Amino acid sequence: MMGRTIFIDPGRCIGCQACVSACRECDSHRGKSMIHLDYTDEGHSVASLPTVCMHCEDPVAPCAEVCPADAILVTADGVVQQADTTRCIGCANCVNACPFGVPKIDLQAKLQMKCNLCYDRTAYGLAPMCATVCPTGALFYGTLEELRAERPGVQVADSFTFGATTIATGVAMVVPADKVQWPVPGGLPIVEVNGVDVR
Repeated sequence: MMGRTIFIDPGRCIGCQACVSACRECDSHRGKSMIHLDYTDEGHSVASLPTVCMHCEDPVAPCAEVCPADAILVTADGVVQQADTTRCIGCANCVNACPFGVPKIDLQAKLQMKCNLCYDRTAYGLAPMCATVCPTGALFYGTLEELRAERPGVQVADSFTFGATTIATGVAMVVPADKVQWPVPGGLPIVEVNGVDVR
């Protein structure tokens, strides 16, 4: 997990879409939101989940690993960048490789679009746009120590298992203490959290 990062707390999300609107306002995204709000059981529940790039660390981010044009770069501090527009060929390999369902293809521009942790802000110590406007703290930006100081006893996951593959991420998710299974971004059930079987 990165030092300062986003912690996603699905139990606090009220589906207000302030994060989506704030992301759309960011200059580097040209009016498009790079965050998605997923409704985990649409039609049966109001539960929602903000989906941001998890900035996979180990193995190398799957989206970057499968890019034939080397358009997706990972910064020295672990931020998986949005595809370089001068290199991206719009092949959608990254979309298919991401286990969290984050990258999207802009069909008109034929370019990959995804959250880059507001690198134009976080590189200078500022919080990402989404975390600055979240009224409930469902998106918290800071260190694990800062999160635990604000929310004593909180547990977080930064390692997720999909089939036989475990992916360590730079972004972490708050794990509800009283729940053993819940959906992660992309709608996949969690079977293992930080190496512990939760089935």
